[in-house]
Amino acid sequence: MESIGAVILAAGASTRLGEPKQLLLHGGETLVRRATRAACVAGCSPVVVVAGDEQERIGKELAGLTANLLRHPAWRQGIGSSVRAGVSHALALVPTLDALIVMVCDQPFVTAEILRALIAAHARTQKCAAACFYAGGLGVPALFHRALFADLRALPDHQGAKRILTDRSDEIARVPFPQGTVDIDTPGDRDAHCNGLKQTSASGPRANKPRLRETGGRK
Repeated sequence: MESIGAVILAAGASTRLGEPKQLLLHGGETLVRRATRAACVAGCSPVVVVAGDEQERIGKELAGLTANLLRHPAWRQGIGSSVRAGVSHALALVPTLDALIVMVCDQPFVTAEILRALIAAHARTQKCAAACFYAGGLGVPALFHRALFADLRALPDHQGAKRILTDRSDEIARVPFPQGTVDIDTPGDRDAHCNGLKQTSASGPRANKPRLRETGGRK
């Protein structure tokens, strides 16, 4: 069985929204917890959550999940820098990883089933990647075989993993995901798909001894 990890990008400033999208509620869960839980349930390990200025509150939202919070101080350099940091950290944790799923935290309809479909499509086709297909193109979540890890770690600061999907579209298995078009960027998106900002550190039941592993020390 292949070893498949996940990198969840949660370091953005949410400038268009005006509040941290990572902490918005959808279905009673914050978006960052929802995405992380989906990766964990899908069997990804390690699961690395790349955080920026909201690292402390995001860390509290991950309590009880088997996830690794990566504090990325250079997140303002761009999404490519967050991808590079997340991939490098995942490989430091598990150098023998066969593949990584790259995902964002603001697609509220991503589920463990979608991630499992990516894993199954990759296993079935043996292509170098498997990506969600929506709005006429390929996008995240997307699974990258280790043959593409060097490409992920070479992304320019302001370009995300979609660049690789575009460049290699003929080599990528496709998983239909019409709801992938929904992400939370603006107040209109928030009003349509979310029901408020998380105001406290709690988000449902917590384990007595959280299994969150954090890089960079604790505050």
